Amino acid sequence: MTSAEVINETEDSGPSGYAAARLRLLTEKERPGPPRRAALAGLTDTWLSALFGTAAMEQGVVRGMALVAVGGYGRGELSPRSDLDLLLLHDGSAPASAVAAVADRIWYPVWDLGLALDHSVRTPAEARRTAGEDLKVQLGLLDARAVAGDVGLVASLRTAVLADWRNQAPRRLPELDELCRERAARQGELQYLLEPDLKEARGGLRDATALRAVAASWLADAPREGLAEARRTLLDVRDALHLTTGRATDRLALQEQDQVAAELGLLDADTLLRQVYEAARTVSYATDVTWREVGRVLRSRAVRPRLRAMLGGRAPQPERTPLAEGVVELDGEVVLARTARPERDAVLPLRAAAAAAQSGLPISRHAVRRLGQAVSGHPLPVPWPAEAREELVTLLGAGPPTVAVWEALEAEGLITRFVPDWERVRCRPQRNAVHTWTVDRHLVETAVKASELTRHVGRPDLLLVAALLHDIGKGWPGDHSVAGETIARDVAARIGFDRADVAVIATLVRHHLLLIETATRRDLDDPATVASVASVVRSVSTLELLHALTEADALATGPAAWSSWRGSLVADLVERVAAVLAGEAPAEPDQTAPSAEQERLAVEAMRTGEPVLTLHAQPEAPAEDGEPEPVGVELLIALPDQPGVLPAAAGVLALHRLTVRAADLRAIELPSEVGDGSVLVLNWRVAAEYGSLPQAARLRADLVRALDGSLDIRGRLTEREAAYPRRRGVKAPPPRVTVAPAGSRLATVIEVRAQDAPGLLHRIGRALEGAAVRVRSAHVSTLGANAVDTLYVTDENGSPLGDAEAAALAKGVEEALR
Repeated sequence: MTSAEVINETEDSGPSGYAAARLRLLTEKERPGPPRRAALAGLTDTWLSALFGTAAMEQGVVRGMALVAVGGYGRGELSPRSDLDLLLLHDGSAPASAVAAVADRIWYPVWDLGLALDHSVRTPAEARRTAGEDLKVQLGLLDARAVAGDVGLVASLRTAVLADWRNQAPRRLPELDELCRERAARQGELQYLLEPDLKEARGGLRDATALRAVAASWLADAPREGLAEARRTLLDVRDALHLTTGRATDRLALQEQDQVAAELGLLDADTLLRQVYEAARTVSYATDVTWREVGRVLRSRAVRPRLRAMLGGRAPQPERTPLAEGVVELDGEVVLARTARPERDAVLPLRAAAAAAQSGLPISRHAVRRLGQAVSGHPLPVPWPAEAREELVTLLGAGPPTVAVWEALEAEGLITRFVPDWERVRCRPQRNAVHTWTVDRHLVETAVKASELTRHVGRPDLLLVAALLHDIGKGWPGDHSVAGETIARDVAARIGFDRADVAVIATLVRHHLLLIETATRRDLDDPATVASVASVVRSVSTLELLHALTEADALATGPAAWSSWRGSLVADLVERVAAVLAGEAPAEPDQTAPSAEQERLAVEAMRTGEPVLTLHAQPEAPAEDGEPEPVGVELLIALPDQPGVLPAAAGVLALHRLTVRAADLRAIELPSEVGDGSVLVLNWRVAAEYGSLPQAARLRADLVRALDGSLDIRGRLTEREAAYPRRRGVKAPPPRVTVAPAGSRLATVIEVRAQDAPGLLHRIGRALEGAAVRVRSAHVSTLGANAVDTLYVTDENGSPLGDAEAAALAKGVEEALR
């Protein structure tokens, strides 16, 4: 059925007829995607053409005027909530009043339907002049299409605009490139964002349109393989987003992804994101290749006349600089040498990639394509020869340039040919706010960070390969570390490592989270903590590698995953484990005497019978970018041992917006001449959420009130939460509380995993106090919105809990947090 027939069925070509036909078209399930977009554009053409015809007849305008669709509408690609980009073009022969009247008869019906409209009224000369001043206007006019009226007038304008664009390309294309870069800096990269903007982010629909503009300049052309399909995917997702939300939005928000996936007939939101990421990756790679070619052509045009004059009219020959066997540099790119035979040299793809990364140069698309074809017919033998393994290690160790080279290899499918298991992590989203990248990009970024630490380890090759593989198990169900160990063994053997090296890589992958989790969630003064790590690592060399991998992994995850504080905890653990592996026995925790300040505060607390506290600001070391990290504060509290200390102290800190990073509680027995009983000393490390630190006197006053019951912490926290509700988003999973097996021989280790929120430690403390257990120490770790709090608890006599008691305690705390 044609667009006109759809409208005629309503027996009304006015707004109500168009609206009914539009609604019927958008609710059809038979022809989604390009057919529906084209049909919607055609339907809109028919309606607007009728409006234009009626208005032109009323004003007596026979010729010299046309209604023109530009931008996406000009391309015939209307999404359900797309703007209508319209130009009323006239040759200036009609009176201004008649032109204005025709415009009003078109614009107002569009507005009456609530459709977004971007409109203008211009002569061809005005349109060309505006295009010359405004790049966005010129881009829109490149897709100009006559909807109604004088077709010849539109064709003449389109011809002139295209000629202007081609003549001005050397000046306008760099401007367009800069515009794209600025937009990418603001919006981020579509292929890595959890809530991407399908239009504005790098690799989105704006970039696809920019590639069309470059092609129209005749200066360069984008790689066409997969580009049309990628663009169609992004448009289809935008259509589904408009239909499910009923809004003109291009941002794929988390809470709408499942609905959009269902609208497209996809399995789930992760499947949707992977499709979006694949499409964005195709557009991004085409963008990189195209702008590189534009730059090469423009440089060549600028230099060639001078060189030709110097050489007496002869065209200059580009210089070819050897980089490796079969690999040369040509005009700022890595290409294959004329004598290269990739079909006979299976190592050449890795050699070329390593040479490109080491040189900090892009590898040419033509070279990558030729290498991909060669690998298809002549794969590497298994296990790989030593040269191939060495070239892979060289590629991984080249630092930041590795990323662009790796992406070029991925674009031609070379990576999955080298490592078949890579396909499962390719473009896989990570639904964790801590993570900056998709799984595959995170693995490459970890290798990049590890390359900076290769001087710290004896076997850099094992570090780099383990960095590349440490999360490879995320493509499989279950614990990704367990699955990753199996895959890492297979991959390491495949690329030619011997049995001993394979075992080390597998250990690194299996336990890549061991150091960071132990350091931030366990009591390092407990001998069982250090012994458990030593039993897994077994050798100083493996510990050294695991330490470097831990830092590289955290740095590649995102800014919330690493700090000098976390680094110091890991370094402390590594030092203790290294001592055990060297044959030294760890010191018993009871052998550690309290500091002089702790004793002083304890004596004062016993003498006064009230809490005393001090705050010591301790600025951390500057981060890599030179900016200081948030100030860390040591908070010491001493008070006579009594029930309710943990929830009271944690609640007061929450009221003052202080985040607890680590907490240690210990009882100190004082000499009899000072007083009878013990004093509880809390040594906590805290940081202000924002603003300045509170005064110690205010903290103490509120702590006294909390302990005597005159300060209702629970009520105050509830009021604050009600006054500042959190932004609507994906519902957080319920809290989970478990007993760590064999965590310590001195205490029972309770691990709490929950959504981070003000007062969480206060609520945990209240639950523990209600269960009549004592807290020996607490270790707090927060990553993004997730908190993992580990508490060492004993019974009232200072002994670990029995299995049944521990299980009941964990269940009770979990219920209290729901």
